[in-house]
Amino acid sequence: MSVPDFKKRLQGIVGAKNVLADEALAAHTTFRIGGPARWMVLPHTEEEVAAVVAACEAAGVPWRVLGLGSNVLAPDEGLPGVTLKLAENFATTELLPGGLLRAQAGADNATVAAVACAAGLAGYEFASGIPGTVGGAAIMNAGAYEGQFSDVAVAVRCLVPGTDGWQVADVPAAETAWGYRTSRMMREGWVVLGATLQLRPDAPAAIQERIDDLTQRRAEKQPLEMPSAGSTFKRPEGHFAGALIQQADCQGLTVGGAQVSTKHAGFVVNVGNATAADVLALIAEVQRRVHAASGVALEPEVRLWQ
Repeated sequence: MSVPDFKKRLQGIVGAKNVLADEALAAHTTFRIGGPARWMVLPHTEEEVAAVVAACEAAGVPWRVLGLGSNVLAPDEGLPGVTLKLAENFATTELLPGGLLRAQAGADNATVAAVACAAGLAGYEFASGIPGTVGGAAIMNAGAYEGQFSDVAVAVRCLVPGTDGWQVADVPAAETAWGYRTSRMMREGWVVLGATLQLRPDAPAAIQERIDDLTQRRAEKQPLEMPSAGSTFKRPEGHFAGALIQQADCQGLTVGGAQVSTKHAGFVVNVGNATAADVLALIAEVQRRVHAASGVALEPEVRLWQ
């Protein structure tokens, strides 16, 4: 299929205004890093997501999914093919009987926590400050302050490959194989379309008090004022990444425009026009120094797109 024909095919699925050519990924990632996405597609419905994936598969065009770009390092050279952005256009929430809350993948965690709070439903406070979407939280089993996504999710709605192409399926929590910052969805490349959360009744004022407390604690300890992708490294078993990085004398270490945050050593921040190459080089140097100092091999939590 020719480029013009493929563009028309995408526009026929989601509308011309929702197909962006050579869109800078830096504008769609919290690191503010990344070259152009050849096609950025902004679907509104599950049917549109499925149709875009089918069109890509039929044309042999590579594709991947982006949310709010809060845990992603996008490459300087950009990405070929299609980047499906499931964010603001794909972000509805719905309250169901029995303390259930259903959210589309593009709903951001802060909004979901606020909706739950207003309805007097507790359990998602831990995610209120995680700067990403429900889809990303499901894929990564995101967690903070002793809570994680798998604690509250009862099902994840996914687009999965089948004998007759990609199909929508509701995957029970028991089949998601969640672990520490991993899931079956991540390992098998499924597209997360949404999730259903089981929350518990509580007074909205009490829920809001907990959200406010976590918000204050984050602001005091994390470099929220700087572009970053959140915690750069996974927590090694029996250790804290930030402490190991400090002990290896890496806090404040800089490569180009990338720096190990002087506020929290577990974060790499963009202090000015950082490139993906800067961040990758800094990550590698931190890993080298930490391993030399402690014998611990740090593993990136940030998804390093290539």
